[in-house]
Amino acid sequence: MTQLLKPEYIFETSWEVCNMVGGIYTVLSTRAATLQQTHGDKLIFIGPDVWFGKNNPHFEEITDLYDGWKEFTEKEYLLKIRIGRWNVPGKPIAVLVDFMPLMAQKNEIYGKVWEEVGVNSIAGYGDYDESSMFGYSTGMIIESYYRFFNLNSENQVIAHFNEWMTTFGAFYIKSSLPSVATVFTTHATSIGRSIAGNHKPLYDYLNEYNGDQMAQELNMVSKHSTEKIAAHIVDCFTTVSEITGIECEQLLDKVPDIITPNGFENDFVPNGGKFTKKRKEARLVLRNVAEKLFGYELSENVLFVNTAGRYEYKNKGIDTFIESLKLLSSNPDFKREIVVFIMVPAHIKGFRTDLASVLNNIETKLESWNRFTTHELHDYYADNIMNAIHWFHFTNQQSQPVKIIFVPSYLNGSDGIFNKSYYDLLIGMDLSVFPSYYEPWGYTPLESVAFSVPTITTDLSGFGQWVSHNLHDIEQGVGVIHRSDYNGYIVAEHIAEMIIKFASFSDEEIKSVRKKASIIAEKALWKHFIQYYDKAYNMALKNKNNRQLF
Repeated sequence: MTQLLKPEYIFETSWEVCNMVGGIYTVLSTRAATLQQTHGDKLIFIGPDVWFGKNNPHFEEITDLYDGWKEFTEKEYLLKIRIGRWNVPGKPIAVLVDFMPLMAQKNEIYGKVWEEVGVNSIAGYGDYDESSMFGYSTGMIIESYYRFFNLNSENQVIAHFNEWMTTFGAFYIKSSLPSVATVFTTHATSIGRSIAGNHKPLYDYLNEYNGDQMAQELNMVSKHSTEKIAAHIVDCFTTVSEITGIECEQLLDKVPDIITPNGFENDFVPNGGKFTKKRKEARLVLRNVAEKLFGYELSENVLFVNTAGRYEYKNKGIDTFIESLKLLSSNPDFKREIVVFIMVPAHIKGFRTDLASVLNNIETKLESWNRFTTHELHDYYADNIMNAIHWFHFTNQQSQPVKIIFVPSYLNGSDGIFNKSYYDLLIGMDLSVFPSYYEPWGYTPLESVAFSVPTITTDLSGFGQWVSHNLHDIEQGVGVIHRSDYNGYIVAEHIAEMIIKFASFSDEEIKSVRKKASIIAEKALWKHFIQYYDKAYNMALKNKNNRQLF
């Protein structure tokens, strides 16, 4: 068997390094510990220094780390960087860059990249400028390190770029530092996400879509251009799931070289007695908030169910989930009390002071029309979730078996109502539901089973597809429902059926299902999935070495 080439240095860049925005933060921060074991401080993450005037809880600056390099970078590249460690397991080196000085040179940089690789930046708008300049700065930082520490072509160096926001770094490296091997990972194509988000049928008509044409139609020309060209010119192009690989082939005209599924580390999951204690604490908090919000006591065998993620109403399947709850509520044979927590950050003013007051005072009762949200929305009437709750006539009255609580705040431990992190509440759930329409991977169901919480998802998510190769029923820990462009109502029916089935399980059956869920999670640890990155690094280094021969 041919031995894989292994990198000596890995530079990995993302907008989400030390900047918790979405799932990519979880990908990188959990994989860091595994890579740190083999590469130590030759693993360096590069992110944007965007916490202006605020303490960044994810980053610990160390002023004497790499003494001299920071000054060299500022003098030679006119970029200010902060060097320290990312506050995640493994504590890898992290470099945060203030890329804003490059904004004054953006037109020259766009012209240079157009001439070299053909990226069309003329139609760029919104976050395109900031993302592109950040990406370009990461390439400059890698070159600065390379020069300051006197690396050469004998050093096997990988520069790994995540998402279209960092692609300008790949262009910089290909032009200015060709002795470094490049990897580009798209976690979701920008044009695919846009097609799905604009309520166009992505899957049934995928073979008919032309990525360039759709980019014109959806005003995505520049983002699509930079992503597509990066996929073609790097030494190794990867994506996170088979379903996104098909999307890349059709919309980017490039078959991914390697599929690199997203793993995770379970070091954030408590064990033994600590798990039991934290689950009990979570359920007490969930019950307390629900009872104070509703104004009555819940039944002893109440079922706690949740969904969570970004507020992508259609893509995340929130619309389908709420419809399934209506079907469940309308079923005359279903009597079990269920409280559903929709944990999706939205545009809020802050926590509800009236609710916070009654939570802290057992003698008082909530006097409000609002029995649905834990935090104050800026505009209740323009909110999709609130509109759906009212459309389906949910009232949260005691006579209704299904109650819904909308939690529109980030659950970071200081939201003002729960004052617990998402994980510290997730551990108290009985079941979770993530019926995604567009979900390249899907960390939320994976996190759920990691906490032994059975979950329902769809085969349009990367995680759902991965699981469905072996199982598909909720009694096996994960229920996977077939989803297409037009079968939303059928998906809603299946969700309701699975919830009814789960609610009928005995205590022993529930214990078995929870155990099966945790076993599935163990199979997705990075120690099993890191092999795909090893293959990607090997391919990139081989292609780089072959390039240098000519």
